Amino acid sequence: MRGEFELIDRYFAPLARAAAGADGLRNDAALFDPAPGHSLVVTVDAMVEGVHFLPDDPAALVGRKLLRVNLSDLAAMGARPRGYLLATAWSGRIDEDWIAAFADGLAVDQDLFDVALYGGDTVSTPGPLTLSLTAFGEVARGAALTRAGARAGDLIYVSGTIGDGALGLRSLSGELPGLAAADAEALAARYRLPEPRVALGRALAEGGIASAAMDISDGLVADLGHIAKSSGLGATLRAADVPLGAAAARALTGDANLGTAILTGGDDYELLFTVDPGRAGEVAALAGSLDLALTSIGAMEAGANVRVLDAAGAPLDVPRGGWRHF
Repeated sequence: MRGEFELIDRYFAPLARAAAGADGLRNDAALFDPAPGHSLVVTVDAMVEGVHFLPDDPAALVGRKLLRVNLSDLAAMGARPRGYLLATAWSGRIDEDWIAAFADGLAVDQDLFDVALYGGDTVSTPGPLTLSLTAFGEVARGAALTRAGARAGDLIYVSGTIGDGALGLRSLSGELPGLAAADAEALAARYRLPEPRVALGRALAEGGIASAAMDISDGLVADLGHIAKSSGLGATLRAADVPLGAAAARALTGDANLGTAILTGGDDYELLFTVDPGRAGEVAALAGSLDLALTSIGAMEAGANVRVLDAAGAPLDVPRGGWRHF
């Protein structure tokens, strides 16, 4: 395999061509100027082999997922993505073909989401492959969405469908042996390649539609709990209204116990947001303009807990913890 600097020149410097302040990755740092009247929004996520992705996941999809989970955090605050920094700790099993495919995946999503590489670091590690990406974007000053703005009576919405990523991981790990091959493939694709809802986040912020928002990474119930805690409220979630994709719905029909995994498993990277009931019509119009399902699944309320109700309105005993590393 090429040396450190040769790898950077061959595979990563081309990713910085559109970043004027990166100067071809020839300096120790880069320059970036947000647009006038905008705030800089910065986020970082790390992915470790065996924890966030599987050793046999395609390298290109690992690169794309790494970028997308960070763009999802920017979307949750209503930001327009602008660029990113990348730190890679390559393990001994990684060869140059893997790195080339990884960089190709990043290039695909750079074009798709209009971002560029501004710099980073490349090292080796005796441990598992470890990747860290810091993404940054911009949002009009004072318009950023946070977890703390929800009000009692606000409707709770989610984008897209919930549970696909969690079930995809279970399927790839051999825990859903009875799943049809097409369904297993669909769920695995959602786990490996989430869809950051950048356009939705920007529309919610620019229109002042959402009172609070975050992306769903640790599990729907746990992340709703984060909004509730930050806003000093409780919440009621209607489990029967949580939107499912066709593959997840079929999996749940075959095994009702998967309902907990769908509500708590994480890896959705959909947006969870709250809206004043008087603006529900704007949400419906936004769903139409984006061709994206936006589903009301509950309401914020006075209190300090998240209640999960079944179709008959009876409480469900659902773990609140969601995914935690420690």
